[in-house]
Amino acid sequence: MSIIGLFSMLSACGGGDYTYIGTPEPEKPEPITPPVVVTPVPSFDGDGVLSANIRWTDYGVPHITADNLESMSYGVGYAFAKDNICMLADQILKYNSQRAKYYGPDIVPSSGDSAHLINDFGFLTLGIRAHAAQNIKSLSSNSQALLSGYAQGYNKYLADTGVANIDGSCANMPWVQPISDIDMLTYTLGIALLPGAANFLGPMFLAAPPGENFAPYPQSADVNQYKVNSNPVVTLPKKNPSDLGSNGWGLGKDKTENGKGMVLANPHFPHTGNLRFWQFHITIPEHLNVMGSSLTGMPGVVNIGFNENVAWTHTFSSAEHFVVYQLTLNPNDPAQMSQVIDGANRLITGKEIAIDVAVGPGQTIKLAKMTYSTHHGPMVVVPGSFAWGPGGSAFAIKDANLGNVDIIDHWLAMNLAGNIAEFKQAFVDYDGVIFNNTMSADSDGNVFYIDDSTVPNLTATAINEMTTNPLLVGAKQAAGFTVLPGFLSAFDFDRAVPYENAPQYSGTDSVQNSNDSYWLTNINAPITGVSPLYGAVDNQQSLRSRLAQKLLVDSAGSDGLFNPAEVEQALLSNRSYLAENILTDLLSICQAQGSTVVSLETQDVDISDGCAALALWDGTFNKNSSAAHLFREFAFLFNQKPQWQQSFSADNVLTTPSGLINNATTLEQFAQAQLNVESAGLALYATLGSVQFVERSLADGSASGIKIPWAGSHNIEGGFNVFDTRTGNDGSLLPRHVYPAQNSDSILSAEGGGYHINYGSSWMTVVNFTDDGPVARGLLSYSQSHEYGSDHSIDQTLLYSQQPQLRPLRFTQADIEANKVSEMTISSAPE
Repeated sequence: MSIIGLFSMLSACGGGDYTYIGTPEPEKPEPITPPVVVTPVPSFDGDGVLSANIRWTDYGVPHITADNLESMSYGVGYAFAKDNICMLADQILKYNSQRAKYYGPDIVPSSGDSAHLINDFGFLTLGIRAHAAQNIKSLSSNSQALLSGYAQGYNKYLADTGVANIDGSCANMPWVQPISDIDMLTYTLGIALLPGAANFLGPMFLAAPPGENFAPYPQSADVNQYKVNSNPVVTLPKKNPSDLGSNGWGLGKDKTENGKGMVLANPHFPHTGNLRFWQFHITIPEHLNVMGSSLTGMPGVVNIGFNENVAWTHTFSSAEHFVVYQLTLNPNDPAQMSQVIDGANRLITGKEIAIDVAVGPGQTIKLAKMTYSTHHGPMVVVPGSFAWGPGGSAFAIKDANLGNVDIIDHWLAMNLAGNIAEFKQAFVDYDGVIFNNTMSADSDGNVFYIDDSTVPNLTATAINEMTTNPLLVGAKQAAGFTVLPGFLSAFDFDRAVPYENAPQYSGTDSVQNSNDSYWLTNINAPITGVSPLYGAVDNQQSLRSRLAQKLLVDSAGSDGLFNPAEVEQALLSNRSYLAENILTDLLSICQAQGSTVVSLETQDVDISDGCAALALWDGTFNKNSSAAHLFREFAFLFNQKPQWQQSFSADNVLTTPSGLINNATTLEQFAQAQLNVESAGLALYATLGSVQFVERSLADGSASGIKIPWAGSHNIEGGFNVFDTRTGNDGSLLPRHVYPAQNSDSILSAEGGGYHINYGSSWMTVVNFTDDGPVARGLLSYSQSHEYGSDHSIDQTLLYSQQPQLRPLRFTQADIEANKVSEMTISSAPE
């Protein structure tokens, strides 16, 4: 049944009675003692003249020192722009609704895809720029200082360098302009919507009452002759369309050799586009000393990193951050511009918004359209799923992260934490981690996990209905996210889930996450009793999650305790859970088949050569692993139709499903895998390093032609250190090249000659606390700079290609000075 069909049935029930059924209260966490009050970190520069010292060490890592947050962020903004100015300039354009102004209405010119119109009208509908302008002065002084300093640092780099001399990807582009603190806040508010409303820009664009056209129109009568060609293809959005993922461990004193804390960070994010990490080190003497990495444009503070006493990392949460509401339209309103909530009429409001659109060289016009919002949020329409009118229904989206201004303060509080108690307090005070799990450890060997991503705080009535009402359960299964009726206020929410009700764990043993839910954060103390919006329990775990749990058991030394080298080896071992589970079975099956052909729909295949090649594979995904690609191709087909011998059991969650069935389907999958490899022109016995590679794009987006051999596994085969090929939109308009997959079975490209890696393990770190402070090793797999040919656009990439490895992170002053490559002090004082 379609989503519309399910909700037509629910609407027919009208405002029927709903019985409150209580849900178990989660266990209350231990009370938190507020940290001792210390002298606060200075926010603004006292004399209004910003100054920051920047020392660059090997691999282009900047170490920024200043005496206040504004000056520190000034240095960070300058250093970041030096490496990645084009990326942030592109994103400022995106979230300020100005893409169509410079690129026209379509991403494919004259196609009618309306991609730039959808972006610009969508973010105007969400009102993030207006919210930033209206609220920036009400932010904390710390947030204001960080936003202001970062923008000024970016602007100084642009002014000092000149737009003609920056990265060729955007040199001389008219949209590369100085930015403001409001631009930076707008960008931050936009990033917060990535797992929610930002995926519904297309449905917002299509939203119009019955009988009205959704398409934009010229705002001025002078240009009415301009015909808007708008025929976008809008489908049901996904909750995590970029399939963002990560691994993270926090190891406590019960799990480490030296009895102190250790953290493994391994985010799996795109290597191109707006979600690139960038490494830096910030110091405000006597207040702040933090090293780590942050996503593009994070104003001044570290997202994933460590200070003298606490280290932390994040993974993408399985939680939901928005709810789509099905509205009950007022049957007495022929215009269908009002809804009924608790028996009372509530208006659906319309508002005209307008953007600049390029229609020719140097020529723009104003296009306008109507946007519609409700008590719940913007109206949305998805053909075939969410309609406005039929059955007396319409739909709107409510995102818990819309207008979230806690983001900067929350991460700053983590940066400043001196122990786990202070680190926890950051989550009590703020709700700005938007879409992340958090794993942490401190120098005393304590660990802490929390999924304090911003989750709608639904009532017990709503939770009971969404988990027991067959129509609501079916709607979620069909849509992939929660859809609730809007005719009762009992289904609404007015805030995010508070700290005390979020899934969390504290101890001295370990915490981990590999993008399954919070449930098995600690296998010996499963977390239950929280809102179902956080994710599933008692469910089958991903192959990567199962390998993570296995690594936590079998990768420590004989004493069962970890040292940093063992954690690094676990990260970079390039093992495959699927291979460790079924490879022996697969070899037995194919060897028994011998040279007897396997009949596929298209042809008969002799799999004996493939079986012989697979018999030589070492079971890992290292550069010299022969025939690893053949197993990967089998894994892609196996994933479509698994042939597990033993099915999943919640009683054996880490070991089931398991085993491989010896049947015709298994043989056909292996035969097709062999055909896929051969049709791509690759040898069955080829090493992974000869078929898996990184290749940078030139400034104009064309292929550089330099293919760098690459080790690493993939989610499909249950890897831990995983990489992937992504050919879709990377969130930016900066030019890049991709190689299309040869078919829908996998990511293998005949044109590219293998697997073109542009996603996966990015900022990899292992931090271990010692008696002398933190000792850390790390690597940014795609290197610091986006600019092709710059000194630090490929140096760390080549280091990893040589041999998967991390490198020392220069945290102490002695280490920084010993490895200093260059130094400068920047100032905002007039020259």
